[in-house]
Amino acid sequence: MTSTVTPDILEMVRASIGPAPDDFDLPLPPSNLSVEEEREHRKRELAAAFRVFGRLGFSEGVAGHITARDPEHPDTFWVNPFGMSFSQIKVSDLIHVDHSGNLLHGKRPVNKAAFCIHSEVHRARPDAVAAAHAHSPNGKAFAALGIPLAPIAQDACAFYEDHGLYSDFRGVANDIEEGRRIGVALGEAKAAILQNHGLITVGQTVAAAAWWFITMERSCQAQLLAMAAGTPTLIDHDTAVEVRNLTGNPVAGWFQFQPLWDQIVAESPDLFD
Repeated sequence: MTSTVTPDILEMVRASIGPAPDDFDLPLPPSNLSVEEEREHRKRELAAAFRVFGRLGFSEGVAGHITARDPEHPDTFWVNPFGMSFSQIKVSDLIHVDHSGNLLHGKRPVNKAAFCIHSEVHRARPDAVAAAHAHSPNGKAFAALGIPLAPIAQDACAFYEDHGLYSDFRGVANDIEEGRRIGVALGEAKAAILQNHGLITVGQTVAAAAWWFITMERSCQAQLLAMAAGTPTLIDHDTAVEVRNLTGNPVAGWFQFQPLWDQIVAESPDLFD
């Protein structure tokens, strides 16, 4: 496997570093892994992302799913078992399914909505390794407004001119046509707001997709609070683009998930079982 870290992105990451020792070690996404190593790495990140989502209260009954494309068979993906708590998912619990709906590995069924949405999102976005969708409280509330996120804070700039809006909600996603429409609304962006539904994010790593969802949920909360208090002041276009380029690139997404990764791995000895 080759790394997605390009020199320009690496330079932007270095631009965020203050005083440091000469021999400092900066964590970066692993590269040059074998197919087997890459598959295991993605599955570990996926299980960890579910635990983090559970910790942050993003679960809503059996709703919500995160997927990771298989590195050897890109028309297949790994996903959470239907009806299992995010907070209890281990690597061995993950389900493997292809885009045609065939179960390749696993002991439990797949959420039909997860298959209908994610199979089409992965099909529409061959560049995306992972996709995350959950019915998080602030995401649901903000999605009901049918408006995009505004650049009212530094964190929200990660999504400036880089998220779509799906305004054609037709009920629970029980057919692949709904997934296709979501894929179209997502376009080439890292995220989309699904009106009357919630949020969806994609990333070149599982960690990045998970982080985009987390910070988008919080950005929705911030804008809801600001709008309730008054009229938010927007960050100007040039500044918003500059901040997006620094904080909204793939490596920045992966990197910002690392403190959560370290915490959940340390607190979950059964995670990689």
